[in-house]
Amino acid sequence: MGDRLEVIDKLDNKGHLFVVSGPSGVGKTTLIERFLKENSSSRFSVSYTTRHQRANEVNGQDYYFVDKEDFERMIGEGYFLEWEKVHGQLYGTPQKEVLHALHQGIDLFLDVDVNGALRVKERYENAYLIFVEPRSQTDLMKRLTLRGEKEISLRMKRVKEEMEKKYLFQYSVINDKLDKAYRDFTKIIETVRRECHGKNHR
Repeated sequence: MGDRLEVIDKLDNKGHLFVVSGPSGVGKTTLIERFLKENSSSRFSVSYTTRHQRANEVNGQDYYFVDKEDFERMIGEGYFLEWEKVHGQLYGTPQKEVLHALHQGIDLFLDVDVNGALRVKERYENAYLIFVEPRSQTDLMKRLTLRGEKEISLRMKRVKEEMEKKYLFQYSVINDKLDKAYRDFTKIIETVRRECHGKNHR
């Protein structure tokens, strides 16, 4: 694992790594999917998970669905850039795919939990962390309830813990009205690209 940590910092990556995080149900995926539809040169990094595949999900597009034994074997092999246990299930970001895309000059988007985002930043200091937050925790609780999520009280406890780490992120977006949140989200990405382009031409 130690050698792999060094490789991430030394690679001459041309793409940008945007790590989008925040409480479950806040709308991270919606913002990313909308952006990618309008920006075909960017790509979504598909995570691995041990949770069950939902009816509307496509394996290899939304997640790579694997069993716990395979996931734990991949951990042991150093396969993940970061991995985390969330609500009893394992989630992980494939390191090799991320680095390959960045080295090819592709802007990559990760949709991970807060702890996973901070771990990515530790491993790859050039990552840009974007925290998506709800208008209020009451509003988020309503969203989770309407979505049919279980154990709402446990989920809201995690929300509180995640909100307390918002200050560790470089950027934040309040997802109150989707169109405004999307404009704010897009501005962040455009700012990063513009600043990096300026640095490369000095």
